[in-house]
Amino acid sequence: MGCLGNIIWFLCGGLWQGIGWFFSGVIWCITIIGFPIGKQCFKIAKLALSPFGAIIVEK
Repeated sequence: MGCLGNIIWFLCGGLWQGIGWFFSGVIWCITIIGFPIGKQCFKIAKLALSPFGAIIVEK
């Protein structure tokens, strides 16, 4: 079910969310001060592309 859910999610808007978070991360990483925020944007972009079956671990 996870694979099917990810495919449906990807086709119905997950791709655009992933691209949006990726470009947001690129813009945040332009400055040294924004680099930690940009790094988190890249993690959210990865999660936006395939959320089903992903495990979020709080450190």
